[in-house]
Amino acid sequence: MRDLLPKLDGLSRRRFVEYAAKSALGVSLLPSLDRAVGAAQVANSAGGKAKRLIYLFMNGGMTHLDTFDLKPGHENQGETKGIATNVAGLQLSQYLPTLATQFDKIAAIRSMYTLTGDHEDGEYLMRTSYEEIATERHPSIGPWIQHFKGRQSKSLPDTVLISAPARHPGAGFFDPTFSPLPIGDPNRGLENTTTPAYLTADSFGKRVELIDAFDKKFRDRFKQRRVQTYTDFYTEATTLLSSGELKAFDLNEEKDADRDRYGRDPFGQGCLLARRLIENNVRCVEVTCGGWDMHANIYNGGTLPARAGILDRAVGNLLKDLSEKGLLDDTLVVLTTEFGRSPVINYNAGRDHHPAVFSSMLAGGGIKGGQFYGTSDAAGHAVDQDGVAPANFNATIATALGLPLAEVVHSPTGRPFKVAHDGTPISKLL
Repeated sequence: MRDLLPKLDGLSRRRFVEYAAKSALGVSLLPSLDRAVGAAQVANSAGGKAKRLIYLFMNGGMTHLDTFDLKPGHENQGETKGIATNVAGLQLSQYLPTLATQFDKIAAIRSMYTLTGDHEDGEYLMRTSYEEIATERHPSIGPWIQHFKGRQSKSLPDTVLISAPARHPGAGFFDPTFSPLPIGDPNRGLENTTTPAYLTADSFGKRVELIDAFDKKFRDRFKQRRVQTYTDFYTEATTLLSSGELKAFDLNEEKDADRDRYGRDPFGQGCLLARRLIENNVRCVEVTCGGWDMHANIYNGGTLPARAGILDRAVGNLLKDLSEKGLLDDTLVVLTTEFGRSPVINYNAGRDHHPAVFSSMLAGGGIKGGQFYGTSDAAGHAVDQDGVAPANFNATIATALGLPLAEVVHSPTGRPFKVAHDGTPISKLL
């Protein structure tokens, strides 16, 4: 086996090491933690107020006319009615009553647009500011934050993804140490972290030593950072296993009444877990809410009221709690989607893909709340004023977080990239 290791390529060796860890240690943590706490940090060129990010993605294409961009009196509006918010003269959908009570904290953008109506392409573009290409994988926002600001916690990951799709860009071309930690089910938290009863502390230590012995020859031969990161993983994994900070992932620590407020669905519990994680020094948490691909029967007991209710309950209570805990001022909350849905209701009583205009929202973290930014035309079909492309949206997020928009980072292939591509931040929101 020792002679075999040096012959394996990087991917094969990584799979072997992960398999060995699962077999020898009795755990299956992914190698997503940074291996270099205290690594050199890049000075920020922007003075953003936000220190943390909660990023909420409405997967499937959220309907803008039935959430943030109402067209009262127009035939395209459908059955959705408006309700007053706590900001005089401004209305949201009837399906967003909790968010309506928190609208003074929210800046809703009603002039987002993109050029793709494909789900996967749109999701990738929104998360990275770049079009997906075969030769490069671009990082999502969490790894960018870690790149510029360094590692925040010694034992917890900097970025956590909750219910994220398998094709999430993750750390992109960054070192694997920037990879987000995925959580499939927020109700189950970080799984496989309990040491089996048969594995004593002494036996556990001997297994770690055995893995280290197997690995030593390879490390001595290939003295490279990418090799060292896999070794560092085991040290950090065992540290996390014995850390009291694991409780941050356990929603059973929350009161039943609070869990009920957020909703017992995966997105509601995901938002509650996001709040717990940022309270425990995790810098970026992304939560995905699927089910927005509404091609048929969106009204009359259909998909829209239930899905919008899930969004409203979770995000409204998240903003309320962050505000009451004094965390909203330096926590940026983002809600977005890959594109909108067609203003004209189709023959199946649904709405189809519509990239020409859609809505997103920002709150907290230095954002000026209580406002709508940009407009769509009277039919909700296209941008009328102040169009916002994905790169501009992400540049606004990056600026709020104090990330340097102009700084170029080269991928391992030597190509230059920036955190928000060529986007320009929306100054009126900051």
